[in-house]
Amino acid sequence: MELTTAIPKYNLTDAEEKKEILRHYRGLLRELKPKLKPGDKELLRTAFEMAVNAHKTMRRKSGEPYILHPLSVAKICVEEIGLGIRSTICALLHDTIEDTDITLEDVQDEFGTEIAKIVDGLTKISTVIDTNTSKQAENFKKILLTLTDDPRVILIKLADRLHNMRTLDSMKQEKQLKVSSETVYVYAPLAHRMGLYAIKTEMEDLSMKYLEPDTYRNIAQKLSETKRERSRFINDFIRPLKEKLEKADFHFEIYGRPKSIHSISNKMKKKGVSFEEVYDLFAIRIIVDSSDENEKGDCWKVYSIITDEYNPSPERLRDWLSNPKSNGYEALHTTVMGPQGKWVEVQIRTKRMNEIAEKGLAAHWKYKEDTADESRFDKWFSQIREALGNQDANSIDFLQDFKTSFLAEEIYVYTPKGDVKMLPIGASALDFAFNVHTVVGSRCIGAKVNHKLVPIGYKLRSGDQIEIITSAKQKPHQEWLNMVVTSKAKQKIKDTLKEEKRKIAEEGKYILQKKLEAIGGVMTQHNIEELATFYKLNSSLDLLYEIAIKKIDLKEIKEFTASGDRLFPPKPIKVESDETEINAKSFTKKDTELIIFGESSDRIMYTLANCCKPIPGDDVFGFITAGEGLKIHRTNCPNAARLMSNYGHRVVKTKWAKNKEISFLTGLKIIGLDDVGVIHKITNLISGEMKFNISAMTMEAKEGLFTGNFKIFVHDKEELDELCNRLLMLEGIEKVDRYDTE
Repeated sequence: MELTTAIPKYNLTDAEEKKEILRHYRGLLRELKPKLKPGDKELLRTAFEMAVNAHKTMRRKSGEPYILHPLSVAKICVEEIGLGIRSTICALLHDTIEDTDITLEDVQDEFGTEIAKIVDGLTKISTVIDTNTSKQAENFKKILLTLTDDPRVILIKLADRLHNMRTLDSMKQEKQLKVSSETVYVYAPLAHRMGLYAIKTEMEDLSMKYLEPDTYRNIAQKLSETKRERSRFINDFIRPLKEKLEKADFHFEIYGRPKSIHSISNKMKKKGVSFEEVYDLFAIRIIVDSSDENEKGDCWKVYSIITDEYNPSPERLRDWLSNPKSNGYEALHTTVMGPQGKWVEVQIRTKRMNEIAEKGLAAHWKYKEDTADESRFDKWFSQIREALGNQDANSIDFLQDFKTSFLAEEIYVYTPKGDVKMLPIGASALDFAFNVHTVVGSRCIGAKVNHKLVPIGYKLRSGDQIEIITSAKQKPHQEWLNMVVTSKAKQKIKDTLKEEKRKIAEEGKYILQKKLEAIGGVMTQHNIEELATFYKLNSSLDLLYEIAIKKIDLKEIKEFTASGDRLFPPKPIKVESDETEINAKSFTKKDTELIIFGESSDRIMYTLANCCKPIPGDDVFGFITAGEGLKIHRTNCPNAARLMSNYGHRVVKTKWAKNKEISFLTGLKIIGLDDVGVIHKITNLISGEMKFNISAMTMEAKEGLFTGNFKIFVHDKEELDELCNRLLMLEGIEKVDRYDTE
């Protein structure tokens, strides 16, 4: 969360601020009044006081007291999402662990495990989400891991993001752009998927306000200018419907609402039309007061009354009564021809359906007896868990797959037996096959859609009935990846292709070994990886596979050098010039105690080997390579034993001279207990106390332990050893190991 010590733009005295904070708190209590049980008020008061004390010295960018942010987030949770007491407490405390002295143990002692777990989930999210845009995909993956533990974590996070968007004006422009693009890319689709349509719409509009300010202002102005004309049209449209519905003894609400600026802008872009040509600038909503058993029938009766008055467009009927969306959305949508030849969208819902449409998942918990919808959510979560379980997926690919698989609009299709399957828009017959079973997907050779034969890449539409045709001889191909959109299908195809590739690569390994033996080379994993880099391939598997399918010609292997030495013994060097002779003389007996950074380094060119990255103070040796002069290796280098045993005549003894002006990059792997503040202690010691520059750091926490990889610039081994010893003295640090940086 961004804080500042700048001069506040918010000018209130201390007494006025206290009144303002209490006013917000009392407003929150009023919203919660219907949900309060004995003892709840005291718990809320405790959480409120804990948050007020924790944030008392903090202010937001606008200058207002920081506590107004958690209070506003809590109010959004209650008023706009429909969450209860426990979620409100979590919302009040959602920033305390990250930004203040309060610990997770304090929260657990005061409020119990359930609340502590949700607050912990929110803390982990906020510590990863706003750090670095390039890591956004990885961060989002972490968010989803917490989402599947307890959906309330993400609902509170959505409320937090919404309030941040509402107060984004006080931020710098680059921050506004970063937060807005993140919101429209990830949070708005997620709000939509959780059934929070109002929040999704507001997030999209607010994002657009910062990302496309001119278009936003233009549409907002035109909506404002046409408001009176629109109101007149809506009243004319509603009047006859109102009379007929009252005559039929319905208790209902009917009103027109403008479409969001973002959706109007999308229509203008998609259809290439101007504002004036967008026909559905608003929708009419009818909310019927209906008993549970009569809901569907009443909605269809209302539909009948509307279509008696106005002609419907048959292809624009959306029946989410028979097949609710997997986020629980139920309604009937139809588009009819209104007065003045204008098309108008009409949405028909009952009060219960409307509450679910407005408050999504939270409203579901209220109607728990509706197990069919409950299981749709469970199904969605289990699919996400399955996708997250695949640790091999590249984070960028994962985020893209997630958006197409889980955040897209859905279609519903039927199995041959009439069972309904939900798939994202854009899904193919092959996606359906993998949805049925991995084996069915892997053996799919075609499909029958509505009894007609179609290819496996056929794009499905809502209402299609599909039968998959399989063959035992079929297996997945690379091009299949372009035919599927679901995460499950993509992953299963990739897994099968990888397995197939491994089998073929075995042949490539045999060919490479023979080739190396023929030229006196050595077959090691390190050399295979170096060769893969030489041929500009991503992995050793790719190298062996391409050798097997004869895509790589190994003639070029003689040009290749690895680890400061060729893959095969060098031919004797002929002395062809005075210069070569001088270089050869440089490595005479008197130079065996070569001092690096001493005077003799002026006479002898050397480089530090990439395979072991030596630093001053390490035990090292020099190795005369055929083409790259002298290379310095650590004596415990992975290649040291081979180089020294095979080519002892080319080894030169070396030692370091002190030079505090040059820094060397080295890596430290730190393992310890995943405790609050441990990262701060480590970075404070490295950068603050010992004044080392940290080039990069990555952290990963799992089951109470964390692993941190730090890349640090040091002058010599002495400094590094002192740093390792001091790190081990820190409480909670179990192990510190040096590793070779890339």
